[in-house]
Amino acid sequence: MTATSPRDPVGTPSTGPEASAVPGSAGRHKDKGKGKGRGGRGDKNAVVPPAEFTSYYGRPVVKASPWEHDIPAYLFLGGVAAGSSLLAAGADLTGRPALRRTGRLASLVGLTLSMLALVKDLGRPERFHHMLRVVKPTSPMSVGTWLLTLYGPFAGLAAAGELRGLLPRRLRDGVAGRLLGASARPAGLTAAVVAPTIASYTAVLLSDTATPTWHDAHRHLPFVFVGSAAAASGGLGMIGAPVHEAGPARRLAIGGALLELAVERRMEQAMGLTAEPLHQGHAGQLMRASKVLTAAGAAGALLLGGRSRTAAAVSGAALMAGSACLRFGFFDAGQDSARDPKYTVVPQRERLERGEAVRHGGSRPSAEPER
Repeated sequence: MTATSPRDPVGTPSTGPEASAVPGSAGRHKDKGKGKGRGGRGDKNAVVPPAEFTSYYGRPVVKASPWEHDIPAYLFLGGVAAGSSLLAAGADLTGRPALRRTGRLASLVGLTLSMLALVKDLGRPERFHHMLRVVKPTSPMSVGTWLLTLYGPFAGLAAAGELRGLLPRRLRDGVAGRLLGASARPAGLTAAVVAPTIASYTAVLLSDTATPTWHDAHRHLPFVFVGSAAAASGGLGMIGAPVHEAGPARRLAIGGALLELAVERRMEQAMGLTAEPLHQGHAGQLMRASKVLTAAGAAGALLLGGRSRTAAAVSGAALMAGSACLRFGFFDAGQDSARDPKYTVVPQRERLERGEAVRHGGSRPSAEPER
């Protein structure tokens, strides 16, 4: 047994700014080689105090994202829009006009509000246009910009077909009105084909960063976001459509909620240390609220959603609120992880030690010689 802390770095200099900047380094090197004293080899019961993680001049190791809360709003609204397009396409093909109308209009409203949130975060509207000057497959932001540009017109055209009835009769029955009505179905089906990418690419956008909690969730986050989008859009369909038409919305909501909750649990287990911010502070409160609201909404949809319009609306609202809490909570947790050096230093050290173990035939390297 060594006297060093499990978090103590290997080979850290004992002098200079590094000794104070790296947790646990000063305590280990202070008495190294002595027979007595704290941390020395003569004291078998010596214990190094818990490491206090800090950095040079108190600055974070990783710079927190400059994004504001417009971004989680953009993530949530984009997911609702995408799921609503899928629901509307299915309703159109199965003869459910109220559910189709709800889905198409929800996709238009959700897309419009999400774009406004994105443009507000960008600062100037022309920046979105400037991103269309190139196509960069390795950039989630570039790919997402093009996906939104492809999805938006079709979702808007499908929603315009639902608004055709509000036009004056002369325009509604004219050539333009008839053309608008005839193009609604093809546009809605095309939007539905693109919709899954809209619901999932935002997870890639977050996880393709150096922010510890966001990055370490990269294997599971797309499935969590897709499930959350399905739950929210299904909940919105339950609110907007009568009970006898809302069967697909209930099934989508329940399936999405189960996918979200199951994969989110697996994600947190796989993340290890960087899952801590998901359970702490304001972010932890939002994540807990997300789980409770999503589970309650799914249970309500399963047990009461097919019997009562009021119960369906309440369950749908809970599912939408749970989806929103997930986006805002996960966003805040990532920002918190970037501000604390622990979530950058410890996982990096663990990865280095695992690599050393592999190179040494599976044996874990020790910081000091065996006693």
